[in-house]
Amino acid sequence: MSTVLYPGSFDPIHNGHVDVVAQAAELFGNVVVAVMHNPDKPSGLLSTSERVRIARESLAHIPGVTVEAFTGLAVDAASSVNALCIVKGLRTPGDFEIEQQMAHTNFSVSGIRTVYVPCQPGLSHVSSRFIRDIAQHGGDISSMVPAPVAAALAAAFK
Repeated sequence: MSTVLYPGSFDPIHNGHVDVVAQAAELFGNVVVAVMHNPDKPSGLLSTSERVRIARESLAHIPGVTVEAFTGLAVDAASSVNALCIVKGLRTPGDFEIEQQMAHTNFSVSGIRTVYVPCQPGLSHVSSRFIRDIAQHGGDISSMVPAPVAAALAAAFK
């Protein structure tokens, strides 16, 4: 069994993320979901501690998964947990272009490789940004997010 790091802001975590985590756990055994926080950027909708709590609740059914908050670079987080590689999910060709540049940069500064995991085709339209927008306007997000996320966003947009 190997440990891999799956970094992201997860604001909020959604079913596409859950799918990538489940695939990574099946492939590698242990997945550290790194809820990243950049103190130089706006905090987003949910606080880091709330994103960690919600991710833990949403991923509790997947063996070998832990969720931790990290600041700084994803490559440093990967090194701190002795990760074999960084895992990134892909939905669209646009995701590939962005992630490929990041993967090359990460490898050049740290030697850590990135492995891409495509999400299920039925989840390729799901994005945190759209989920936040739909929830803010009272729309139904239940098919795109785990129940803890739906509850947290309903409370956030009361």
